[in-house]
Amino acid sequence: MSFAQLTYRDSLADIEVCLRSRPDQLYHMGFRSTIAHNTLARANRSRDWRIYHDLAQGLIARARRLYADESFGVELAQTVYALDSTTIDLCLSLFPWARFRSTKAAVKLHTLLDLRGPIPTMISISQGKQADVNVLDELILEPGAFYVMDRGYVDFARLYRFVLAGAFFVTRAKAGLRIHRLESRPVDERSGVRSDQLVWLALPKSIEHYPERFRRINFRDPETDKALVFLTNNFDLPPLIIAQLYKSRWRVELFFKWIKQNLRIKHFFGTTDNAVKTQVWIAICVYVLVAIMRKELGLELSLSQLLQVFSVNVFEQLPLAELVAKTASQNEPLDSRTQLVFNLS
Repeated sequence: MSFAQLTYRDSLADIEVCLRSRPDQLYHMGFRSTIAHNTLARANRSRDWRIYHDLAQGLIARARRLYADESFGVELAQTVYALDSTTIDLCLSLFPWARFRSTKAAVKLHTLLDLRGPIPTMISISQGKQADVNVLDELILEPGAFYVMDRGYVDFARLYRFVLAGAFFVTRAKAGLRIHRLESRPVDERSGVRSDQLVWLALPKSIEHYPERFRRINFRDPETDKALVFLTNNFDLPPLIIAQLYKSRWRVELFFKWIKQNLRIKHFFGTTDNAVKTQVWIAICVYVLVAIMRKELGLELSLSQLLQVFSVNVFEQLPLAELVAKTASQNEPLDSRTQLVFNLS
């Protein structure tokens, strides 16, 4: 399945044919028996996807240590996470368990992304019709960390968990939010910040769910001239930093775009719930492995370029540093005969 991710295979039959065409090279890739379509299908159907989830968690912990000092555009000592989801459309006749609409099936990938890297730290796979806000119940909140979300995650009962855990949220306000203003702080309107207020929820039912004050920042984006209203439970950071934190949320959108373009998660090799989750978690393992290798070996090629290199050299052997040096010096398309091997053990 990792071979399929690296070489852009389209089906289990495709994997079987390609691997069987290189029997003399399979030993170097760790294969010790004949590759059979039925064996792959049975494993996809019955081998618990949590195996690959647990492997990914170990790789993620290793990658986060390597990328801990990376910059994401905001000078902040605390860890910053972006939370969002993306929908993957499926065929209803093949995936009836993932019903989304009357004629359509889909699954959602709810992702918590550490913006230093960026490295996914939590992924939850649900049916497409599940509301995004429900994933907040699955988060294990880190004291002192910032969680940046869009307004689809505004639920004051759930947001109050951030206060109790000592974590901070940054999100956008929904239209029609009823509040009482407690204090207005001075702002520099030349920065785009229109107001910085301490507020309290106005409705008794809302106060039951969130019995604390929070901060409301009105910001006009100088690039788009769009007015944005942010809510946060952090009272110390300058309002412009809060706006910049929310802007950095788009890195999770770029992550979704990248994995859909470079990994096999839009077309699945099996139709069961287990097969879908297995394929997604193996794809994440491949992504994080390549990110680890890039950092540990000090490579300047992007993750996309490294995947392109692997796609045509997966069977061969050559020190990776030599290959990268050759690629950088020649600045030309890679020879398909070039060999490489890397060791991430």
